[in-house]
Parts: sequence; C-alpha cells; structure tokens
Amino acid sequence: MSSKHALQRLASLIAIGLAAAAAATPAAATITLVATGSLSGALRDLSGQSAALENGIAGDLLGGLGSAVAWAGGNTFIALPDRGPNATNWNGAVDNTTSFIPRLQTMQLSLTASAGGALPFTLGAKLNATTLLYSASALNYGSAPSLSKDGKNYFTGRSDAFGAGGSLNSGNARLDPEGLRLSNDGRSVFVSDEYGPAVYQFDRATGARLKSFVLPANLGISQQNAQGALEIANNTGSGRVTNKGMEGLAITPDGKTLMGFMQSPLAQDGGDGGAANRFISIDIATGATKQFAYNNYDPITKKNYNSSEILALNDHEFLVLERDGKGLGDDSSTKFKSIYKVDLANATDVSGISGEKNLLALAPSKSLFLDLKQALNAQGISDAQIPAKLEGMSFGEDIMVGGVLKHTLYIANDNDFLASSPKGLNNPNQWYVFAFSDADLNGSAYVPQQISAVPEPGSYALLLAGLMAGIPLAAARRRKAANSN
Repeated sequence: MSSKHALQRLASLIAIGLAAAAAATPAAATITLVATGSLSGALRDLSGQSAALENGIAGDLLGGLGSAVAWAGGNTFIALPDRGPNATNWNGAVDNTTSFIPRLQTMQLSLTASAGGALPFTLGAKLNATTLLYSASALNYGSAPSLSKDGKNYFTGRSDAFGAGGSLNSGNARLDPEGLRLSNDGRSVFVSDEYGPAVYQFDRATGARLKSFVLPANLGISQQNAQGALEIANNTGSGRVTNKGMEGLAITPDGKTLMGFMQSPLAQDGGDGGAANRFISIDIATGATKQFAYNNYDPITKKNYNSSEILALNDHEFLVLERDGKGLGDDSSTKFKSIYKVDLANATDVSGISGEKNLLALAPSKSLFLDLKQALNAQGISDAQIPAKLEGMSFGEDIMVGGVLKHTLYIANDNDFLASSPKGLNNPNQWYVFAFSDADLNGSAYVPQQISAVPEPGSYALLLAGLMAGIPLAAARRRKAANSN
C-alpha cells in the first residue's frame, strides 16, 4: 500500500470512529424533565359506547392514550388509542381483538408552575371530547360484526374485519391506528394504521374519513389472516410484519408532507429484529411517495430496536423514538428507550431497492437526541417504573424555565387499557414533558408547525346552536329595517 493510500485509509478510519463516537455520545444534559402527569383508574371516555365488548370490557373504557399524541395548539392535544382493550383473553381466533371503534380523544394537557415540587411544573390532564372514526362508504367487515349505523360505517379493532385481496385495500374495516398528526388548518387529522399499512385523513370534528392515500405495494401483504401468527407464516417473502406496520407518523411544519415509519423492517429487508427499516414520505396534495432507509442499530447497546414514533423538527430532520418492550406494564425492567435525530435532506429514495445490506448502505447517519431511560432514571424513576410502551411523541407550547425560553417535548405511554400490570402495579396513562433549547439540537433548527385555531369537537354543537339561535333574531331585524323604510 502506498503512503498516499495509507493516509487515505487512516483518514477514513478516523472519520468512521468519530461518526460512531458522535452517535454514541449522550445528548446535552440541558434536555430536562420538567413535568409528569397521568390519568389513573378505570376511566370512561365521552363516546357513549358503554355496552360491553366481546371480552366483557366496556366499549367506552378510556385507555391507550399514548399510542399516539398530536399537538393541536395551546394546551390542546389529540390522543389516539390503538385497536382497543384486547388484553383479556376471549377468542384467540381473532387475536382476542374486539369490536372497539377507533377514536380520537381531545384533551387538555395543562402545565402549571410548581411551588417547591421536585419538578418545576405539574401537568394536569382533562378529556374534552371523544370522536369515533367512520367511513361514509361501505366497509368490508369480513366475519366481524358490522358496525354500520345511520349511514356511518365505523371502523373496528377486530382482526377479521377484512375482505378478499391484499392488505392495502382501503375498504377493509379493520383499523389499528398508531400514528397521528394534525393538518395545518386544524380541521382534519392524518392517521397511520398497522393492519394495512394505511394512511387516512379524517375530519377532526365528525370523525368521517376524507381521504385514503395509496401506499407502495411493497409494504402490503397478499395473504391476510385474523390470527397474527398465521398471517406472518403465510407472508414470509415480502411486506410488513404483522402488528409491526406503520407505527409512526410525522408531518412537516409546512403541512405539505407526511412521513410514515414502519415499526420493524419489511420481510424482504430482514423482518422483525432486523436493522434496515423504512420511512415513507407522502406528498399530501399529490399522493406521491418516496421511501428512505433507516438503521435500527443502537451503537450503545449494540442491538437492533424497533421504532414507535417519528416527529418532524423541520422539513428534512426528524426525531425517532426507539425502544425495547420492557418496563411498567409487563412487570419487567426497561433496558432501552432513546430518541435519535436523523437528516433526510440528501437521503436516497429506496423505493425500488430491497434487502438489509442494500438498504443499510443508503441509510443516513443518526445522532442521539435524548436517552429517555437515563433522563427518567435521573429523576428517580426506576427501570421498573418506566412504561414498557412509550409510543406517543409530540411537541407542545414553549415555556419559560428558570427565565429561559424553552421548547417542550411530550412523551406518552400506551397502557393497553390496563390500569394495573399483571402483578397489580399501577399502570396509568402517563405523560412526560421535557424542555429543550435550540442549543440542544446541535446545529439543527426546530420549526414549529403553524396550526390554525379551530373549535374543539365538543364545541361545534354549541357553536352551531348559537348560530341557529341567532338566525330568527337576524331575520326579525331585517324585517324591522324593511318596514321602517
């Protein structure tokens, strides 16, 4: 080897070493936990669905609020539970799923300065409205009970609610919502689904489906099955892994692009437990899609972890929540919960590429933004107390911390509708609020989404009633004015 080539080789090794060190370096200590909040107990939502589901659990049980969470401006957030309270065994032929109707939960998460508390703020949580999701057009319920009523065909958590054909059929009634973002006009929401996978747009006030986006064929499976184990066994060649579909969803601050994220690699890319995952970008106006690679490998623990959520910092940089499945909820201890930052500005479109090795060669580098486990441990929250399923992630309002303006990041857990763990430990819906500054982004820019203020769903009826009440008065005034002329 010539001296020139030797120097080039040395420079390359140094660059690789620096990149690895940067990825493994803990994020700035100034990203701090400033508040926690929770809703505990066997709570009920505002859906009116009080009748018992197939497993005996009430259809209005309030839970799973951290499956996805989206900021709607001010202290208003929208929570999205997944396919319902299916943890009680009743029918393995349908994966113990029930006819739970997927829904939006509009909430107030209010930060209040704390006087002398362990954290500078307290977080209060209040449910304001529940909105059931439905389609105006007919849906395929398969062997599941039909949930069609008064011209509304409600989606269902039942795993057998699908028709013939592949899993990307938007006419299927089954919906396992896992990602949620609000449109910039504040009037609709975008929801990603694990069953399809799918991405739908719903009216925020009524819950009516407005649009179905056509996703790339390589994401779907050809052989659907109500039992997850059989579905996996029958689709070993390509497509999403059952129950590991489109787990995360982001929207760029300009409101023009969605970024979906698979929970695990596709079958053709190594499958569950592999390293090569995919982002799917969707142009909201045109429906055009692109795909980008993501490396699940964690350089600190030297393992591959699945991902739960994605959040847009700006139009090309994203935060990705990676985690294990350990912690509060399954009576084990958390080993890994971290948030990474990735830049897709110059990433290669891998829509026509498959295979773990091929994708990893094109995956952009990532850097650690926040070690969640470490940050929670630092506040006295043990590994056994950290929720196993931290899945929701959203920005919120800026706040003043010690006289310094900071941005907020909300992390929420999916408690699977179970108020307690198998050993009886309290397992509430929880939120953790972190504060960070621009300096913590290491050169990146945080661009907040500009969401227009609109009435919350529960306020629409009151607003309409007020408008209708004003019509007779306005008409009387016009008649009086006409008679006086």
